[in-house]
Amino acid sequence: MSAQDDHAERMQTLQAEMRAKMAAARDRKGLIIVHTGDGKGKTSAALGMLLRSLGHGFKCAVFQFIKGDRATAESLLASPLLRWERVGEGFTWDTQNRDRDIAKAREGWEKAVLAMADPDLKFLLLDELNIVLAYEYLPVDEVIAALKAKRADLHVVVTGRGAPESLIALADLVTEMKEIKHPFAHGIQAQAGIEF
Repeated sequence: MSAQDDHAERMQTLQAEMRAKMAAARDRKGLIIVHTGDGKGKTSAALGMLLRSLGHGFKCAVFQFIKGDRATAESLLASPLLRWERVGEGFTWDTQNRDRDIAKAREGWEKAVLAMADPDLKFLLLDELNIVLAYEYLPVDEVIAALKAKRADLHVVVTGRGAPESLIALADLVTEMKEIKHPFAHGIQAQAGIEF
């Protein structure tokens, strides 16, 4: 058998498997998506989904916990379909104030819960919420309960390192970003357009 014949046979088998899976997938629902892990790209991947959702004309919202002390380039996106709120005051190693960080997390979470009730909202990004949960700024059970109660057609993406096991169990899609190599470890500064 030639390499081409072997390839064609494998692709025909794969095609049949994929078509069967697509035919069997009938349900639609708003997904809970988690991007976690020590590698870079959690927020960046979520922003790709945000742009895709905006491109489909969906109303979207972003609540950016923890790193909200400075505007990021993507927060400058202008669209009548997009609500963007920085609900933190900066990385915890800079803020140095646990009580204030907890208060800001609570304030941001309350805004996010209200946003979830908006019947027109289709995509909600809770950026760095996993960090908030890991530092116990909000009770995990409260967040899980709110996500379980969300509207059936609302997509929610939660980013940040250290996603709690209960959130991973609840999620429909979980991706773990694994760092293999990072320029910062070699003394290279964060780059505009790449990290922020």
